[in-house]
Amino acid sequence: MNEKMNYLQSDNGEHSLFNEISQLVEQSKSLVVSQANSTFTLMFWQIGRIINNSILQNKRADYGKQIVATLSRQLYEKYGKNFEEKNLRRMLQFAEQFPNEEIVVTLSRKLSWSHFLALIPLKSRESKEFYAKEAMTGQLGVRELRSLIARKAFERIGIANNQLAKSSQIPFNAFKDPYLFEFLGLQDDYLENDLEEAIIRELEHFILEVGKGFTFVERQKRMIIDGEDFHLDLLFYHRILKRLVAVELKLGKFQAKHKGQMELYLKWLDRYEKQEGENAPIGLILCAESSREQIELLEMHKDGIMVVEYWTELPPKHEFEQKIHTILLETKERMERRKLLPTNVDISEE
Repeated sequence: MNEKMNYLQSDNGEHSLFNEISQLVEQSKSLVVSQANSTFTLMFWQIGRIINNSILQNKRADYGKQIVATLSRQLYEKYGKNFEEKNLRRMLQFAEQFPNEEIVVTLSRKLSWSHFLALIPLKSRESKEFYAKEAMTGQLGVRELRSLIARKAFERIGIANNQLAKSSQIPFNAFKDPYLFEFLGLQDDYLENDLEEAIIRELEHFILEVGKGFTFVERQKRMIIDGEDFHLDLLFYHRILKRLVAVELKLGKFQAKHKGQMELYLKWLDRYEKQEGENAPIGLILCAESSREQIELLEMHKDGIMVVEYWTELPPKHEFEQKIHTILLETKERMERRKLLPTNVDISEE
């Protein structure tokens, strides 16, 4: 008994006991909040489903408007502003856009109702699924999710994927195009070394931009070939893809000679740096302008090389959306033209 009292009365004993109980309390509070969020989200989904089913059964548009308005007034009087008419309509959209209850249950364990409110306005099912997965795996808050949506992450991955074909060594969704470096605070007259320095300074942000799974390996990776020194700007390892990722930064427009340089680096890495069980290295060339037709003609994806643009600042929203839309259309048109070519035509010789 005395030993127990002495333990509790000692500074170390009290501190240890307090920390243990404090940790338990915090974990329990987090669990309660998580369960409450999940419960409310599922409730909103079920409300939306019930109302949708009632409207569909009656098959009357005027009935739908009437029932939503009437229900909203009744529920608002009893349960408060969560049941305003605009919120009730969001519940209808929620149930309509996420019809699979099992998926909603899974998502609601990680995402709050506010997350879903950010996802509902998105136009395509694929974009909703993409951003929901990003929010879950990255444990993104609502503000971070809205920022990701505003920066068109889904559309940019679509542009990058359109460069790829079945013969590509680069997996889908490995890269985005373009990359946004607006956080670097660079001026228009920056030098290539300045950009590299800025990326290193903001390495954590850069890794978040290029995606989950990237681990920084080395800057200015030295390679000695025929007694001559070559230096790769940045070398990463991707834990999910299980391969090295070589990154080269170019100040200006993409040039065909950049392909040969990257091919040399990748072959050297494959011979001297690739570990047992790893896949072949792949390369990413970041350019101020990507020269998309040259890239298509060179069929760089077959050699495990992706070329993407980087922007040092985010354009105004309408210009950004228009530019993304134009790039996406141009890339898709080129891919469609390639499908129409006879199989015996080598487009690299046109």
